Amino acid sequence: MEDKRLMDKATPAGLLVALGIIYGDIGTSPLYVLRAVVGSDIPIQMDIVRGALSCIFWTVTFQTTIKYVILILRADNRGEGGIFALYALVRRHARWLTIPAIIGGSSLLADSIITPPISVSSAVEGLRIIYPDIPTVPIVIGILAFLFLIQTFGTSVVGTAFGPIMLIWFTMLGTLGLLHVLDDPSILQAINPYYAFHFLRDFPGAFWLLGSIFLSTTGAEALYSDMGHCGRGNIRVSWVYVKTCLLLNYFGQGAFVEGLAGQTLGDRNPFYGLMPEWFLFAGILIATAATVIASQAMITGAFTLISEAIRLNFWPKVRLVYPSNKKGQLYVPSINWMLFMGCVGVVLYFRESSRMEHAYGLAITLTMMMSTILFSYYMYTHKFNAWGVLLFLVLYLFIESSFLVANLAKFVDGGWVSVLIAGIMAGVMIIWLSASKIKLRLTEYVKIDQYIQPFKELSRDISIPKYATHLVFMSNAARASEIESKIIYSIFQKRPKRADIYWFVHVDTTDDPYTMEYKVNTIATDDVYKVTFRLGFRVEQRINLFFRKVIEDMVKNKEVDITSRYASLHRQNVIGDFRFVVLEKFLSYENDLPFNERIVMDLYFFIKGYTTPEDRWFGLDSSSVKIEKVPLVIRPVENVKLKRINS
Repeated sequence: MEDKRLMDKATPAGLLVALGIIYGDIGTSPLYVLRAVVGSDIPIQMDIVRGALSCIFWTVTFQTTIKYVILILRADNRGEGGIFALYALVRRHARWLTIPAIIGGSSLLADSIITPPISVSSAVEGLRIIYPDIPTVPIVIGILAFLFLIQTFGTSVVGTAFGPIMLIWFTMLGTLGLLHVLDDPSILQAINPYYAFHFLRDFPGAFWLLGSIFLSTTGAEALYSDMGHCGRGNIRVSWVYVKTCLLLNYFGQGAFVEGLAGQTLGDRNPFYGLMPEWFLFAGILIATAATVIASQAMITGAFTLISEAIRLNFWPKVRLVYPSNKKGQLYVPSINWMLFMGCVGVVLYFRESSRMEHAYGLAITLTMMMSTILFSYYMYTHKFNAWGVLLFLVLYLFIESSFLVANLAKFVDGGWVSVLIAGIMAGVMIIWLSASKIKLRLTEYVKIDQYIQPFKELSRDISIPKYATHLVFMSNAARASEIESKIIYSIFQKRPKRADIYWFVHVDTTDDPYTMEYKVNTIATDDVYKVTFRLGFRVEQRINLFFRKVIEDMVKNKEVDITSRYASLHRQNVIGDFRFVVLEKFLSYENDLPFNERIVMDLYFFIKGYTTPEDRWFGLDSSSVKIEKVPLVIRPVENVKLKRINS
């Protein structure tokens, strides 16, 4: 209950961090949305402008305010948000929910590659108003390089530094918009949904412009993904100010564009049209800074997403860095540089922000649709009113399906880029999940109890050199009474490993993000123990540290004697040595797999070759770890027709 109160509490510092971390994407949408809707070569008509503004107003209201800020933020997993945190809340109820989770997660990662280039390019291209021949591509790449380099300092440092800039940005948006709204207050009539209805019904091609209008709400998913960084209360309070400033700017741009009725927009950007000439350079600098922060919103969301995906077995085990002890602070080096290379590729391919708009929005529409499905199931399992759940599902699937169809019009002109990226990400997730299920299904387990006597005899067999005083095996066996047959093979057959005490350690990942619990099963006192850690999907797996704590507790409770069994050292109370063994599986040649499973396993081991080794993932001290390779014989070759001949 205390955690809930803290989550719903808003503080000045929290509001500033929220501004700096989560609103960049949606906050910089005024740079390109109305320009994309109105077009550059079509004469401007008042009804089209007001219809577009009405669509923008109701899109932001329905999608961002009602769906995310009011409703979906309620579905927190111990303070954590995002599509995988939502999936973790409902996955035990239905296996098919894996499908929307993978589609939504991969689409959000794709959007993380498209957002930084379009945001930064839109701002930097404003320099052409002052310097018409300036090359913008090198500047954009330089800014992106700076942004990805500073991620190592953590989102707390970044958010604190960026918060004041975003406060200036939103204040500037609201002020510039308000000045132009005051010039033509009638523009506010566009709030009436009749204008949106009239626009979509009566203007040819208006429906396909929904793809551009959707860009006004693309950052809504980041609000939910970054809830763990900022807290629900800070997001909800700050959104009131953010939304007010955004809408004022959109309506101000509408008033400016209506003043050009009958003309074409050409190269003019309505956003910069709001600025007086003396303020233009400063405005471009502030806009550029804001777009850097727009990119930050997606990057921090991607870090959170990947850390959750790893613990849910959707993504390879890559290195995670925690820059501070503050909850939610995270940096993922491999994802950071993958996103950077992707962003540079997008900039070099499209070169202009107007062309990037074709690739933008399609992927995030899929993410929002998947969030709708998962949240509907969350409401269903949490006993919400059945009619209310059905209304939410039908209404938002209709809205988001309309946006998806409209965005599909962009596919040929660049939308295929985001679909391709999302497809690659989804492919990795499917391969990893499928391979894990294949291994789990066919891994052989045995009862530990039947090996108690052999363990005791091996421990006392002085004819075999002692391998370690305490021998610790990392195990995948979830049941306390079982162990992998490969571990038994390693101890008794591969090379007999004599030890005084055998420890088997299993890590169970829970749906709760911050669980830190352990359980000890005494198989044979002073001979064999099994330790099971229950760790949340956001907890760093520092098994070396956690295991030491377990040993300290057991010694304090006089459950085990860890002093060395060597007589000379035992008399001096010297603690015995600990040695960890991690079994690293490889695909045996002795397999007769179906074609599809063989492809999955080959791709799995190929990807695994570029990921963090098991010992480093578990946070084990490398000086006391033995990596032992064991063949993964999934299905032995049968009916070997080998004939003996006599000479």
